[in-house]
Amino acid sequence: MKVNMEKLLEIVKYFPMNLSNILYNTIISNNKIKNELQEIRIRVDRPLILKLRDSEILVEYKITQNEILQIVERLCENSIYAYKKQICEGFITIKGGHRVGITGTTVVENGEIINIKYITSLNFRIAREVLNCSNRIIGQVVDTQNQTIFNTLIVSPPGKGKTTILRDLIRKLSNGINEINFKGKTCGVVDERGEIAAMYRGVPQNDVGIRTDIIDNVSKAKGIKILVRTMAPEIIACDEIGGEEDIQAIKEAMVSGVKGIFTMHGKTIEDIHANMQIKKLIESKIIEKIIFI
Repeated sequence: MKVNMEKLLEIVKYFPMNLSNILYNTIISNNKIKNELQEIRIRVDRPLILKLRDSEILVEYKITQNEILQIVERLCENSIYAYKKQICEGFITIKGGHRVGITGTTVVENGEIINIKYITSLNFRIAREVLNCSNRIIGQVVDTQNQTIFNTLIVSPPGKGKTTILRDLIRKLSNGINEINFKGKTCGVVDERGEIAAMYRGVPQNDVGIRTDIIDNVSKAKGIKILVRTMAPEIIACDEIGGEEDIQAIKEAMVSGVKGIFTMHGKTIEDIHANMQIKKLIESKIIEKIIFI
């Protein structure tokens, strides 16, 4: 999938002028980069790396600590304090749904990260929406007879597209699917790390459907409880479940009649059984379908 030039401009505007020109010219002059660019990785005093689908390209420009600080200030719209909580979580979501990972020297107090100083690395992950990528599995998720869905767990290793597929599923279920006479459902998304809807100033940067309510920057367990209590969703969705609190919240939601779609990391059924909390969820027959990507 080619890099949208508009999306590229959304990213390079955060870089110092000389670096943004180098990046822009490097990308538009190389079709492989345009087709496969996934990440722009920046490290102090080291070459930039453009991460493609199955390879990478080094850009011989060594960025300075001061330039990294300039980028972070632009990411935070010159108010680093306002973005402090996101920085402490290790990422910032910017317009267009792109996520910027941040690492450096952490400041820890009472076991919690309260700041990151001397920021040394940034990772711009380019947002990509792949509309209709869930077409291959939608028939397994939708229960057409009862006009609902099966409680579904999507399993795949990291980086194989499970979040992209989950996002597209939510969009379809929220909008409705005319081809199979499936009416749109009220969906609730718990977007703990901003990877599904990618909220920017309260507006989802990714299309998650017209009947979808999003709560982000909150734990999955708390988010599920809030959505069920306040928004009466017919379907809830969240990414990468696995903790005991997640599973308990899911059980409570399912008992109240809400349906759910969730994801987890893994490759095989053995990986599922290795997670005792997920195993309990399956053994209780709450999960009706497991789909491996």
